Amino acid sequence: MKRRDFMRTAGGATAAVASSAAATGTVAAQEGGGGGASVRPEWPSGVENANLGSYTDARGQDEVTIEVGAGDGLAFGPTKVWVDPGTTITWEWTGNGGKHNVETVEGPAEFQSEVVGEGGHTFSVDLTEENKGIIHYQCQPHATVGMHGGIAVGEDVPTVETGGAPTGWPDLHNIGVPLHPHWVGSAAGVGIGLTLVFTFYVLKYGETPHSGHGGNE
Repeated sequence: MKRRDFMRTAGGATAAVASSAAATGTVAAQEGGGGGASVRPEWPSGVENANLGSYTDARGQDEVTIEVGAGDGLAFGPTKVWVDPGTTITWEWTGNGGKHNVETVEGPAEFQSEVVGEGGHTFSVDLTEENKGIIHYQCQPHATVGMHGGIAVGEDVPTVETGGAPTGWPDLHNIGVPLHPHWVGSAAGVGIGLTLVFTFYVLKYGETPHSGHGGNE
């Protein structure tokens, strides 16, 4: 390959890599859901740091089902739920992770189920106006390993802002495994670096490594 042709090809490849990185970063930003700030309940630390950590805004729904033994078997899924007063919460055992129960740690509702390991078992609670607030509950046999959950009831609960202007970072609670911009940037950097190495090789020897050393044409 001639030096001039290689330089033209290398320049095009570099531009393509940069363009691809920019486009991917834009997509990541759009996936991040930057349509404005939103709010979520401010959970107690035991709930915020619980296993799995999934969150569902179920306001407007009459019934919500929560898996007992979700994830690796030692979590509630969804872990955190925001509901309206009048909602029925039903916990359903998956049969994974051993024997579990559901019991209140703190909050404006008190409930406690039996300890069960059989899949398909259910336990239900009707949350009323008297239960407005944030309920922290746990699986007593696995509380020490992070099997906690939370239910926010009603609008008058402490909240924190999430989201906001697009930053390129997706919300990990709402989507699966995103392609983060810093990985895109790293890939673009590697591509540009390889292009520069090849360019140096041609400038120094006049040929690409695949055609052997030779004089310039």
